[in-house]
Amino acid sequence: MSAGFGSKARLALLMASVAGATAISGCASNDKDLDLSAYVDTIEPADVLYNQALANLNAGRLDEAAKKFDAVDRQHPYSEFARKALVMGAFANYRAGKYDDSLAMTKRYIALYPTQPEAAYAYYITGLCYYRQIPDVTREQSMTRRSIAAFNEVVERFPQSEYVDDSKEKIRFGRDQLAGKEMQVGRYYLERKEYLASIKRFRGVVEQYSNTRHVEEALARLTEAYYALGLTSEAQSAAAVLGQNYPDSQWYKDSYKLLQSGGLEPRQNAGSWLSQAAQTIVGGKKNGA
Repeated sequence: MSAGFGSKARLALLMASVAGATAISGCASNDKDLDLSAYVDTIEPADVLYNQALANLNAGRLDEAAKKFDAVDRQHPYSEFARKALVMGAFANYRAGKYDDSLAMTKRYIALYPTQPEAAYAYYITGLCYYRQIPDVTREQSMTRRSIAAFNEVVERFPQSEYVDDSKEKIRFGRDQLAGKEMQVGRYYLERKEYLASIKRFRGVVEQYSNTRHVEEALARLTEAYYALGLTSEAQSAAAVLGQNYPDSQWYKDSYKLLQSGGLEPRQNAGSWLSQAAQTIVGGKKNGA
């Protein structure tokens, strides 16, 4: 059903309702015309609405721009202008900080036009909406995961897109954020001497976020936790991997000192999970530090 037909149908229903009410009450005046214009959408050409929206956007009138873009989609659904208006409206809402409204438009675009030229931009704006809502590491990180997922769609589906480089950068930030959250929880358990729980978190950082800045501390914390449990071989392996990747690190110096206090030194155990994880770590030494 077209938007124009819908407006005429609403007008017909409204007129019938008003006529019925007038007949029953007998209070309506016969010498005055009813003004029903406020109840009916004004249908404008798609290109006119779209250009008005662009003018508002360029002038910084974000709310007005978003309304005009929405009107294009509502009055001229599935048209070429409506398709473009969805992503532009999403952008306007994003710039205005109306993330839920923006996400509603990007999701609609992706559902209707997953292979069209603006799809990469729709995924990118989706990622930006979640990215701007990422909280600090002490709080729940669902927004971080959603932003990473959206940016991954850009990278994997549209590898030639102009948004790939920035998406990759924001994925790196998001992964670092998730690693930071794991470290925060791991330190919480370590301070309470809940060593197994802390090891689980620190191990997750080493295995899942091996290219983040938190790996260095995670290896040192693993050395500490394993040593406290009397698992000296694992403690030595953690310290050895730490020393291989960050030989000048204060974390390594502290770990080395801890092992020396027990008459031990860093030594990698080939059978440890750490030996496998060491192959994926992008450490300071490998980066030329």
